[in-house]
Amino acid sequence: MGARALRVTLVLALALVALLFPRSSSAHAIGLSSGEYRADGKTVQVKLTFARGEILGVAPEIDADRDRVIMPHEVAAGREILEKKILGRLVVTGDAAPCSAAVRDTALTEQDGILVEGTFTCAAEPHRFEIAFPLFDDLPRGHRHVARAIGRETVDEVVFAGHARFSMEPAAAEASGVDTRGGASTSGAKPKVGAPGFVWMGVEHILTGYDHLVFLLGLVLVRGRLRSVLAVVTAFTVAHSITLALSTLNVWTPRPSLVEPAIALSIAYVGIENFFVKSVAGRWRITFPFGLIHGFGFAGALLEIDLPRERIPTALLGFNVGVELGQLAVLAVVLPAIHMVRTRTTWFEKRGVRVASFAVAAMGAVWFVMRVAAG
Repeated sequence: MGARALRVTLVLALALVALLFPRSSSAHAIGLSSGEYRADGKTVQVKLTFARGEILGVAPEIDADRDRVIMPHEVAAGREILEKKILGRLVVTGDAAPCSAAVRDTALTEQDGILVEGTFTCAAEPHRFEIAFPLFDDLPRGHRHVARAIGRETVDEVVFAGHARFSMEPAAAEASGVDTRGGASTSGAKPKVGAPGFVWMGVEHILTGYDHLVFLLGLVLVRGRLRSVLAVVTAFTVAHSITLALSTLNVWTPRPSLVEPAIALSIAYVGIENFFVKSVAGRWRITFPFGLIHGFGFAGALLEIDLPRERIPTALLGFNVGVELGQLAVLAVVLPAIHMVRTRTTWFEKRGVRVASFAVAAMGAVWFVMRVAAG
């Protein structure tokens, strides 16, 4: 029974490694972009901000020297590419008539993003514009677009693959028999970008943040009382909340090329430490500084889209709450499962913890190498 259980545990650990290793070496990009849409007369002025990594996925030819680093001169030279691959993949209509797109400007943003500004012009001034996003077919699954529609009224939207359009009225629109009760409307559900919208983004981020999940798994593999486990989770939460706020509020943000490998090293360290510690008690002391590092990783998701400063507090609060809810949901499943296996078998404590810890350490080490190589 012991040998068989060990083989099962080893297979499960290797399956976990196989599932996670092929993923991107950076597990913090949650697929988030922002856009400002200003409707006035017969035009819609748009300002779109995407993470550079996602632009590379949609329009790889903009990276002329193929070094995976987008430089200002490449953005300037690639205006036609961005017009085709970004603006060309938005469909703006005015009263069902198509509007033509033209790029006004392109630039790099300070926080690893790319700004694309453009104008959609209709033949005549419509009562209502509709903006649709075939662009979601080109973006990674789960991408969220934070849209601010400014027309007769200002309304925020979260747009995604299952909710890929919204409509708005120009500032100069007249009632003339048209329903003008709202400045923007959507077909189906209409999620607003208040705290609830960012809460869900935080939940998605932690549930798809494979490195954070592996880190949490490594922490709770060793035996410990519930109070000690809660102390570890609380230390991690407090720490990453501090650095998430510092980074998002532009107080201080270390380079991703330093943060990402450091997160990977923290995972490898926890996996290795599991071979030498017998209890989770007191482990909060090392979890706190590691949490500070992970917080900078969380912040990257919000910084990439270059939110307006007045929207940062809402985004910060909602996103952080979402991260905590996602984290607690994972632990609510993992902790009882580990406890059940530990109390019903003898092999897990003797061998299973070591095999799983080895997998955690190996994943951290491989992610470290990949992230250092990626620069």
